[in-house]
Formats: sequence, C-alpha cells, structure tokens
Amino acid sequence: MDKRQKKRILIFLIVPILAILLFITDDLLIRVITIAVIIIYVAFIIFLRDSVRFDGRYSINEKDEIDDEYSIPAVSDHDESFKIVSKTSKVEVITSDNYIPEFKSPKTTLIPPDLRERFEEIANESLPPELGHDGQFSFALEKMLTVIKDAYSAHTAIFFWYNKKKEKLTIEKFVSASPNEIAKRKFDIEDDILSKIVQKGEPELLSDISPAAESDVIRYYDKAQGIRSFVGVPLFYEGSLIAIIAVDAKVGDLFGIETIYSLGRFVRVITMIIQIFEEKHSDSISQQRLKGLLNLIGPETNFDTEDGVLVSMQNALSDLVEWDAFVFVYFKPVEQKFEAFRVTNKTSLKYIGQGLQIDLSGTLVGKAILSGLPVKIDDTAQDSYKRFSKSEDLTFDGSFMAIPLMYGTQNFGVLCFESLKKNIYTNSDVKFLNNSVHIISYIIYSHSSQTLIKSLIALDLETRALNLETFKERLSADLYKAHSLNVPGALALVKIDEFLEQESLFDGDPLPKVLKVVAESIAKEMTPLNIFGRIDEKLFAVYFFNTDAKNVFIWAEKLRVKIARKPIAIVSKQNTYTVSIGVASTHGKLDTDEVFNNAELALQKALEKGGNAVRNIN
Repeated sequence: MDKRQKKRILIFLIVPILAILLFITDDLLIRVITIAVIIIYVAFIIFLRDSVRFDGRYSINEKDEIDDEYSIPAVSDHDESFKIVSKTSKVEVITSDNYIPEFKSPKTTLIPPDLRERFEEIANESLPPELGHDGQFSFALEKMLTVIKDAYSAHTAIFFWYNKKKEKLTIEKFVSASPNEIAKRKFDIEDDILSKIVQKGEPELLSDISPAAESDVIRYYDKAQGIRSFVGVPLFYEGSLIAIIAVDAKVGDLFGIETIYSLGRFVRVITMIIQIFEEKHSDSISQQRLKGLLNLIGPETNFDTEDGVLVSMQNALSDLVEWDAFVFVYFKPVEQKFEAFRVTNKTSLKYIGQGLQIDLSGTLVGKAILSGLPVKIDDTAQDSYKRFSKSEDLTFDGSFMAIPLMYGTQNFGVLCFESLKKNIYTNSDVKFLNNSVHIISYIIYSHSSQTLIKSLIALDLETRALNLETFKERLSADLYKAHSLNVPGALALVKIDEFLEQESLFDGDPLPKVLKVVAESIAKEMTPLNIFGRIDEKLFAVYFFNTDAKNVFIWAEKLRVKIARKPIAIVSKQNTYTVSIGVASTHGKLDTDEVFNNAELALQKALEKGGNAVRNIN
C-alpha cells in the first residue's frame, strides 16, 4: 500500500471517530460542536479534494497521479534561479530482438530423398493373400490403432472384444510401446476400469493414476508400466456393446473430454468397417453356399454308387460350412443300423474311424437321430460329451454340430461337423443347413431305396442276369442235385477284356453297351439247364448242369470267337471287343467257394496269355 492510500484511510477514519463521540457523550454543547465539525470536514473533502491536495500540490484530474518519481522541490520568490525536474522516461528502441516482420519466409524442412517411395509403400500396403475374413478386419483394426496411438502420443492403444454370454473381455489387437508386456489372456468383468466401461456403457477417463493402484486399475499388463493417464470408450453395434477401445499414457493429465469425443469418431469409423466386413462376408458366404448346392445337383455329380454320392456330398458341404472334421453317419437299410460311413479329419488329432457303429443313447449323434433335431455344442471341452460312442476317447475339443437327414418321417443319417475353434457355429448356420439338407436327404433316400430294392430282387438290373448272391444260392442247390445224381457239371467265368485304348475313341463310357451285347450273346448260347449270373462289373458266370468240362470248354471257345467277331456300335463308330474265359469242373464238389476259386485260377491263366483266350481246370 502506497503513502497516498494510507493518507486517505486516515482522513476517512476522522469521520467515524467523531460520529462515535456523539453516542458516548451526553453534553449537548459537545454534541453540537461535533456535528458542526463533521459537516465542515465533509464539505471540505467534497468541495476542495479536486483542487487542493493536503500535501500542498495541485491536480488537474484525479486520475493524474503524482508519482514519487516526480521531484519538485519547494522554491520561494527569493530564489535567484530555478530548474525543472521531469519524470525519468525510458526510451524504447526497436531492435532485432523485438522486431517481428509481417512477411516472414517459412523455414525449409529437410525432405528425405525416398519420401515418395516410403509414402507409397505405406499408402498402398496390400493385404497378405492368406488372410481370411477375420484376418482382414484385424489388419484394418491394427492400422486404426496405430493412428490412434500416434495421434494422442499414447503408450498403448488396445481393442477388446466383449463376450456378453461369458462376461469376458478378449484382446483382439493392440499397438504398444511395450508389446511383450501385454497379458495374453481373457479378462473377467470385475471392478477395474475396463469393467466399469462394460457395466455402465459409458466412457471412462483417468487423469492421474496412483503408482500404487496401477496394477489394480489397469489389468491388461503383466506388470506395472508407470501408466498415469487412461481413457476408454465403448463400441456399440446394433444396440449392443461388443467391444472397448482403450488408450493409456505415462504422462499425467494427457487426455481430456475432447479425447473422448475424438475417440467417438474413431469408434464410428470402426463400426462402419465392421458393417462393411459383415456385408461382404455375408455375400461371400452366400456365393460359396450357392456354389456348393449347385455342385451337388450339377450334371457331373455321380449318384450311381454309394461312393459317388458320398464324394459329391462331401465336396458340396466343404463350401457350405467351415469344419476341421466331417463325419457322415449313414443308416444302412439292410443291416438296420447307423454307422460312421465316411470320416474326414483335416487335423493330426485322434478321431474316430470309419465303420464305427453309433450308440443311440448317451451320445450327441444319437440324440440327433432319436429326436430328429439339430445339435449344436459351442465348446465340447466344457463337459464330458460323447459324440458317437460311449467308449470313444477323443481330445478333439472345439465346436460340434450334427444335422439329421430327415425325409418325411424317416432318418437316413446325420451330417456331423467339428471345428477346433470354439463358438464358430451360429444359429443361422444351423437353420441354413437344416433347410439345405432336404435335397441331400432326398438323394440319400433315393439311393437307399435303390439299395434296398436291389437287395430284394434276384436280377442284375443292367444285364437281367442273376446277381451274385442269388447266383451262389442257385449254384449251391444245383451242386447238391448234381452230387446226389452223380452227374458232371462245370462253371465258366467270362470276363470282358480291358479296352482302355479303345475307350478314348468314344465320347462317354462304352461299357454299358458292351455289357449289354456280351450278356445277350451269352444268353443266346444257354439251355434251360444253365444258370447265368453277373459276378462283378465285367465278370459273368455260367453253370452247366449235367455237362462235362470238355464240352463246356468247346462252348466257351465258340462264345469267345462269336464275341470277338461281332462289331459293337458306340455313338457313330464301331469296334470289336474280346473276352477271356476260365472253365472249372464241379463234379463231386459241394462247396461253392471252392468251385469259384478253381474257375478264377483258370480265368487268370487266360488273362496271362494276354486275354481273348479260354483255359480250363479239371
């Protein structure tokens, strides 16, 4: 406080002192004198303060303060001389230190010679070709986290997936100055800062984390890193919290409310990326599944044999859903049982083998068979599940899905898919497969019905000859009759010689036409005492009752020549084909297997001659 202010306070205090005097005295005269003094004093202050100062100095304006720096000594008329003393002024000089030019050329930055190459390398970085759908998203997410870390001068930028069902957080990607210190595990929802974001669904900001509390507040490091600032924001997709983005730093009070708003923009970009990837992945999956179904019903699909049906089905299912192990459980109509008919294991882990009979009770596949409903297990390691048999011993843990093949009210089998990844199969996958397998069920129904019909009929449908089972039954009966009557007999095996060189001359397979011609030629040379059957794809058998082996040999030679000389028209071309024949005597024999073995030895000798020959064994 300067001297002037002190003087003003003292002058002002005179008034309250006089006013107090009025209240403490009872003398009327003193009161009158005091009031008069107060009035005069106040008037003096009001009217004379702007013209005369109490220190004898004059002032033109009350704002013009007389500083102590002014030194005006008192003078009188008797002084012979006088001098004027003015305020000491400080002269300002413009120098290079305080001169700022209006137009200043910017400083030049040294540009590296490979600037363009390095920029193009970063801007045009291509996706690794082996990356799948999930890998592509992780690649894009890593680039986003790198930008976030650099933009906020952070120590770590990290992205967590949130599994609401299991109440766990899983690290998807991170960019950190301490990458080896990030904990490689899942995090339960507890009371740390990440858990608060999940529980509240709101951003969290910490400006000054105590070193003693760091390990409890931030749990995604294996050990304390000296983190002082933290900010985390939730990521919502279709109304549900699915992820968290967290950023931390070793500098205190580095983040603020504006950081949360800025991270919100990054969150929006990431949700857009997720949506784009989801749409792209859905389109890709739809195209793959459509391709698989078209392959299944395409003209090149072979439905003639069981192997053809299974191979075609497996190729189609490879595009319908992802799997590491596939099992086709098939219902055998003749044996009336379910068994693992086809097993494909892409891994090196122990799995079941083909031919395993399914236990209908106590197993996942048995449950699908008995109920006719799909079965989906997200994690087979959570319980002691038995997939196919109660006695199985598998270490193949992951996801399991079983889709029953229902046509009408009949179950023809189960399609079993297993993956080493947990929670890989969704309800939409189950729904799609359950709707799609109707066509597979119908194919298997048709094939199963044909198999059952073939087992009930005695003839081969292509050649009208007896099938193998019926032929052996009839042969066994005739051998017993011949033995009882003590009459001779013989068995001839007729095999069509290989024609690989000729097969390339035609469009398609000429075998059906050749089979038909050979079967007709044999049938025309038989008598009512003969039995004619088809044993294999290119092998026929003829049994001669009450005929010795020498006469059968002559018959076989005539048949060989007849077939060799007969041209067969295939498409627009004609060609000839040959047969090899083995003859064995059945006189005195009752065992059909022994008779067949002898005839096969004779046929083998004919084939060793190069084919188109007849050989016999007595």
